[in-house]
Amino acid sequence: MTLAPAAPRPDAVLANSADPLWIQAVEHIMREIAEGRLVAGSRLPPERELCAHLSISRVTLRKALLKLVDDGVLHSSHGRGWFVAVGQQKDWPNSLESFSETAERMGLEASSRILRAGISPATIDEAEELSIAPGTPLFHLERVRMLSQVPIALDASRVPAALVPGFDEIDFTHASLYQALTSAGLDLLRAESTIEAKPADAYLAAHLLVEPGTPMLVMHQVVVDGADRPIFSSDIRYAGDRYRLRTVFSRTA
Repeated sequence: MTLAPAAPRPDAVLANSADPLWIQAVEHIMREIAEGRLVAGSRLPPERELCAHLSISRVTLRKALLKLVDDGVLHSSHGRGWFVAVGQQKDWPNSLESFSETAERMGLEASSRILRAGISPATIDEAEELSIAPGTPLFHLERVRMLSQVPIALDASRVPAALVPGFDEIDFTHASLYQALTSAGLDLLRAESTIEAKPADAYLAAHLLVEPGTPMLVMHQVVVDGADRPIFSSDIRYAGDRYRLRTVFSRTA
């Protein structure tokens, strides 16, 4: 009797991938955290089980684990194993605060993976929300926003290019759009925002490491200056289990 070769497990790292095995192991563990299978304070499976699960050597696994320790995602306890780091849970503010400022306040590291950064003509809808003429050059910036390497949101922002000459040459992997706008002399006074729940499509699910159909919080914002002039607009789609907005309601007389 001839035994057929076993099919590769979908969660095993792939030896023929362009990424090194230890990088794939890092991404696998980050995905487990992002999707809630490993929560803050929980202990990872023993190294022997992880090696078998991912089809990698212990040396490769250790390299991945130590990288996650350096990034503040994991911590180790001698004789007890590896644990998901516990961060202080804090709400997003109800004030106008950039993603980078929020991350700093929470003691986390903000970073981005750039999907798009370039100039193209404004559509009719984009022109209307920014009070400009259709076809006006817009700087488009689309990023996967991350906190300590965990993907939190997909952020697509649009700024009239005339307000921000040279922005298409800035590396927004770590640079803050708010800071760059302020440094350009623009006054960011108020954001007019709407928030609604929508399911993740395949594109969003792939970038935020969630299943298609997962509930998302979608925030549309138009940020204006002191003269009520629109400065930029953005659509930010947050993974529903990784974002909590705090607000205050006051009762008037």
